[in-house]
Amino acid sequence: MYNKYFIYLPVAFLLFNSCQQSQNTAVVPTEKKAYCITTELKKTLNFEKVISRPIQETLSLTGNIQYDIDQTTPFVSLLDGVVTATYFSLGDYVKKGQILAEIKSASLNEMQDESRSLNSQLKVAQRQLASVHSMYNDGIASQKDLLEAESEVDLLQSKMQSNRSNMSLYSASSDKSVFTVKAPSNGYIVSKNISPGMPVAGADDELFTISNLSEVWVMANVYATNMRHVATNMPVTVKTLAYPDETFAGKITSISQVFDQEERVLKAKIVMKNTDMKLKPGMSADIILGLDTSNKKALAIPNQALVFENNQNYVVIYKDDCTLEVRLVKSIAKNDFYTYIDEGVQEGEIVITNNQLLLLEEINNRSL
Repeated sequence: MYNKYFIYLPVAFLLFNSCQQSQNTAVVPTEKKAYCITTELKKTLNFEKVISRPIQETLSLTGNIQYDIDQTTPFVSLLDGVVTATYFSLGDYVKKGQILAEIKSASLNEMQDESRSLNSQLKVAQRQLASVHSMYNDGIASQKDLLEAESEVDLLQSKMQSNRSNMSLYSASSDKSVFTVKAPSNGYIVSKNISPGMPVAGADDELFTISNLSEVWVMANVYATNMRHVATNMPVTVKTLAYPDETFAGKITSISQVFDQEERVLKAKIVMKNTDMKLKPGMSADIILGLDTSNKKALAIPNQALVFENNQNYVVIYKDDCTLEVRLVKSIAKNDFYTYIDEGVQEGEIVITNNQLLLLEEINNRSL
């Protein structure tokens, strides 16, 4: 009987002690760490400082990108013939003087035959001149005979020079009996209508076109209702579907004075530098003009910085890599580039203009 009590007492003591320790141990909730932007993510983010700007309306015009005609060279064959070879493709960059094609033509055979004939005639005329000159020195031939012989040599030499000039103009190759077509300027092949075996006619359709795309023309459509808002030297911003997050700055160079008969619009020309070759002829474009309609100013936030959620606009404020804030903002005006606000953000604060949804979700998850 006593032995049973001695067995149970140590067990009871251990159970009691364990309960006491569990009651004295407090449960400490884990503190959530603030969300921090990683180095890799930060490299992909764009930041912009909020500043006060004049409240400005914008006018959007449609248009398209064209070649700079002043830097575009179409090529038309000067002779009839058949294309025997081509050495370029559409879109290639070529240098002035580079051989692009070869054309076999009967005109080359005629020039070569004429060259051989003139060469033979010249040799005969030179021998005749030498003979007449000798006889003139001996008093046998008259001065008239000498002048006639000299004139014949000069005439044949002139004809040979003309023949050589023509063959040089057409870049004739005596070895292959073909005319070589050389690039007339540096630039890109923007059209190609030539292939081996194709017959070509002199002064017919263009065989290819070379354009230097370092500058392009943006042609904006100006409707009659917008004419009063558009003027030369007005700064514009060009946007394309190919680069929706990128803008290109320029200014109106000239405005046509005659309406386009088909589109019933005036054409405004904007000459654009195209250093990165992003503007391709044939692209459609939106041309945005700023209109000064108010003397008021307000804090301006780039439209791409806004996150629309639950019928309200939010922005992500950047203070440092581990201090990000989500702010509610209220709009008082808007154009194609900026939303003007009167509360929610202070001047000089920095907003993030891309990947905001990802950051907003991370920040909200940490705050739950």
